[in-house]
Amino acid sequence: MSNNYFQFKQFKVQQDECAMKVCTDACLQGAFTAQYLLTQSVKTILDIGTGTGLLSLMLAQQIPANITAVELDAAATAQARQNFAASPWAAHLQVTQADIRTLPVTRLYDHIITNPPFYEGSLKSGNTLRNQAMHATTLGYEGLLQAISAHLQPEGSFSVLLPYAAFQGFGQLAEAAGYHPQQILEVKQSVQHGYFRTVGIFSRQRVAPAITSLAIYEKQNVYTPEFVALLRPYYLYL
Repeated sequence: MSNNYFQFKQFKVQQDECAMKVCTDACLQGAFTAQYLLTQSVKTILDIGTGTGLLSLMLAQQIPANITAVELDAAATAQARQNFAASPWAAHLQVTQADIRTLPVTRLYDHIITNPPFYEGSLKSGNTLRNQAMHATTLGYEGLLQAISAHLQPEGSFSVLLPYAAFQGFGQLAEAAGYHPQQILEVKQSVQHGYFRTVGIFSRQRVAPAITSLAIYEKQNVYTPEFVALLRPYYLYL
């Protein structure tokens, strides 16, 4: 997925100006979250750390809501704006360059989606923008939860994509902040691998979460039926 763009069925994502490119696990988050939101009443969505705008575009394809995206990096903000303008949902998408920690609270959102920095305390590369996108150099998990609490409706929900090993710790922080998992997607690279990513959807409602497991590939290196079913509305060749 290192091309300058990624073509989906209903939209194209230009990505040459973004440190983080379109990736399969983010696509899974977008599709899984959209599937959940189709069962909810959602009119406004906030996308924290939008990057290319991928998650906003995936949600816009399925959810008739107004979506506001926030991005710290100037080049990524410009690219997301370009991708939004070229999409069929341009009238419902907007992006602003800002640090979510200092963004004024002018409205509360029904849902927040975020693919946050993954690797708190891990070894960093020499690429500053990639470090900013991949490591919690600017926004840690506690700061992220504070930002979510500031911008989310009391009855709202949020979606987060994390490494499988980090999800339990994040979940404990979320519980302490008053949020409880509603749905969880645990992802394997293949049926032969262990889990490596988790998508969690949280709200203030205390329930027994619905937990789903999904492998991306079969043993023969072909997509599993579960993956195909989830990504078919988006991927060009499914």
